[in-house]
Amino acid sequence: MPSGTGLFVTFEGGEGAGKSTQIRRLAEALRARGHDVLLTREPGGSPGAEAVRHVLLSGAAEAFGTRMEAILFAAARNDHVEEVIRPALASGKIVLCDRFMDSSRVYQGVTGNLESEFIEALQRVAVNGIVPDCTLILDLPALAGLERARRRGAAGDVGPDRFEKEELETHEKRREAFLDIAAREPDRCHVIDAMRSEEVIAAEVLEAVLRQLQGRTSAKLAEAAHE
Repeated sequence: MPSGTGLFVTFEGGEGAGKSTQIRRLAEALRARGHDVLLTREPGGSPGAEAVRHVLLSGAAEAFGTRMEAILFAAARNDHVEEVIRPALASGKIVLCDRFMDSSRVYQGVTGNLESEFIEALQRVAVNGIVPDCTLILDLPALAGLERARRRGAAGDVGPDRFEKEELETHEKRREAFLDIAAREPDRCHVIDAMRSEEVIAAEVLEAVLRQLQGRTSAKLAEAAHE
């Protein structure tokens, strides 16, 4: 893509929804079509943010409360945005990010019981104007997602992280919160049924992003025609 016209795509959803698999498949499909793709994640994505990731997912910050966790997430996000995402978009790359601002709205806001005004104020500072062009929400019942996450952990001999350990009711509440965000922001968010096969989900994900790219290209052409 031309310089300065990058596309920012984020993946959201509960534990075990298949975000890592689908973001990898999408990156491969886009690169096969000649696009310059940056694959990244949150918390993390930049050296400073990766250091914070360990603190958050290990549970080391849990004792300090949800408010402190939210502040740490925001600090990591700002470093990630300024050091990685913004430069990549400015150079025309397609940036694919595993989790972003909607996860903070859901995990620390809705189920962390923090005031929405506090969360939104943190997000404004953290993202500093960088908002996803397209957000893909992989949706499945919380029980199915947790079973997948536990199987994945057992296969890799890795225990559940700070968030996977929480109660089923909490995970289901997060699912509903993601769906609520999608309902409030339908132009940005696309809900993908994650109970289907990996291949079917990947095809729908790719179609959604290609539509976004086509719309971006059409808008640029129309803008150039009027100059």
